Amino acid sequence: MGWTAVPPFLDKLAANWPAGQWRDVTVLVAVSGGADSVALLRGLARLREPGEGRLIVAHCNHGLRGADSDGDQALVEELAASLGIECVVGERRLEVTGGHAGEGLESLARQARYDFLAQAADRAGARYVATAHTADDQAETILLQVLRGTGLAGLAGIPRVRRLTGGASLVRPLLEVTRAEVLAWLAELGQYHREDASNARVDFTRNRIRHELLPQLERDYNPQIRTALRRLASIAEEAESYLNAQADELLGRVARPIAGGVELDLALVRREPETIARQALRRAWRGQGWPLADMSHEKWGQLWQMTWPDDDAPARQMFPGEILAERTAARLRLTGKGC
Repeated sequence: MGWTAVPPFLDKLAANWPAGQWRDVTVLVAVSGGADSVALLRGLARLREPGEGRLIVAHCNHGLRGADSDGDQALVEELAASLGIECVVGERRLEVTGGHAGEGLESLARQARYDFLAQAADRAGARYVATAHTADDQAETILLQVLRGTGLAGLAGIPRVRRLTGGASLVRPLLEVTRAEVLAWLAELGQYHREDASNARVDFTRNRIRHELLPQLERDYNPQIRTALRRLASIAEEAESYLNAQADELLGRVARPIAGGVELDLALVRREPETIARQALRRAWRGQGWPLADMSHEKWGQLWQMTWPDDDAPARQMFPGEILAERTAARLRLTGKGC
């Protein structure tokens, strides 16, 4: 009997997310119709072991590309049917207006997609929602964050697992799989997939990174730049995880909930290393579910200044998201809008 090699795609998928971890639960697989998500679905269907769980395909149709969007949906539905897998489709029609075009529209579409996935996961009782972000997506994301001036959390890139809803986690099993391995797997299967023409548009920053900057860096500076960026993300993730653990331990000692927010004991905060104390402020903020997008490095610095009795630091300041910070001699109170 001859020996048949396991394709790199399937081998990596099995190693990164063993079927034993999900065979007895419901997994919602986000499938757009593009190469990455089609490959993920085919891979999970191949690796699925007997158990009590099930796979469900989830597709979100934004209607942004007219007949092409409907073609994506048709492909996903046909593929799911051919694999004997249930398919749920959500329509999140977005209108293209002057205020929401280009990357702004992409951001709206992404948020609508995750909202749909969260709702579909809750309805299905899914434990996991699997998306098809690849190693190439990870490298592009890290480089994009560097260009924007990110902190340690941004350098960690796309997390492999994060909480999506109260009962479901978002998991990305392809973060160690390259796009070339995806395409090789689909070619081996003879599996058709859809191409989104907008992915070639270089007026989107991420697409310029994908089609122009990364190839230039590979060609002229480091042929292994994608691997180097992913290694950087891994190191940053480890450091961020350690800081979060230290910050959460600190918050357990210095923070107490108040109406509409949280209050911190400044005497205890000031005893800690600055890096840990700053991280605790971020964790306290995030724990309240307050918006993070407009909290720049400068704003975090202003909030940190308020933990010290400094004549240059105001005792009361409004931060993005209408979050009010008030300092007394012993406490820093953070409260949200309307409190």
